Amino acid sequence: MTRAVFLNKDGTLIPNGGYQRDPDLIDLPPFAARGLRILQGRGYALFVVATRSDGAHGVVGGHTLTNVEQRIDALLAREQIALGGYYYCAHGANGSAAPSTPACDCQRHDLIRRAADDHDIDLARSWMVGDILDDIESGRRAGCKTVLISTGNETEWGIAPLRLPHVITFNLYRAAEAILLADQPR
Repeated sequence: MTRAVFLNKDGTLIPNGGYQRDPDLIDLPPFAARGLRILQGRGYALFVVATRSDGAHGVVGGHTLTNVEQRIDALLAREQIALGGYYYCAHGANGSAAPSTPACDCQRHDLIRRAADDHDIDLARSWMVGDILDDIESGRRAGCKTVLISTGNETEWGIAPLRLPHVITFNLYRAAEAILLADQPR
């Protein structure tokens, strides 16, 4: 079975904002490519998981989500990094695909499990990396270890056992170092 690193998109893989107006404004945060390249080189598959409504509707500020993914893929390809896939909730903001549909029960941990099933991933040997505690909770609920990249995006510090990250750091490169250190054979 494969091990993986699941990445939240906004605020983790790419900075929040900007691409809502123009996907060409997307850039990788400092040291992100270096960290991802190290993880990929050590055999971790890389995936994006998100429950945002932009994934559901396929449109972000008039641009398709495909344009956003193509921009991210191009930036990563320049760095010789390939994502294993993108996993999004199929429903809209506030849990609905359309105003008349019932509430959605999709959770990011379900998306992580779907990716694991699709790609034969061992979740106990995998990690969820995000910039808010909801990301951490999703990773823990899926059975992954977790890294919180503290960028100042978390505004609700409601600490509970499922929301406690295994590691806290400040960028994807440091997250990669922590993952490799934690996964070293003892």
